[in-house]
Amino acid sequence: MQAWADEQKVGGSMIKFMADPAGELTKALDVQMIDAGPPSVGIIGRCKRHAVHAVDGEIKCMRISEGPGDPAGDDDPSATLVEGFLAAIKS
Repeated sequence: MQAWADEQKVGGSMIKFMADPAGELTKALDVQMIDAGPPSVGIIGRCKRHAVHAVDGEIKCMRISEGPGDPAGDDDPSATLVEGFLAAIKS
């Protein structure tokens, strides 16, 4: 996760990259991909594209990017990109 954070140049910012190797948080947040999708992609059990704004452990805002035929939110990730997510936090 640190390498990804370094690549994204967010070191020292408020953004936290967190791993979930056993999928416990993924299941607790109900963001586990269950769509079969293309077998080569291996999305079963992976986490849906999502963004969470939490303060002192309380989720204030959560958005998931997914749509019909697009379980990973690749076609329209706008709900979880910075502009869309900041607008959701402010609303």
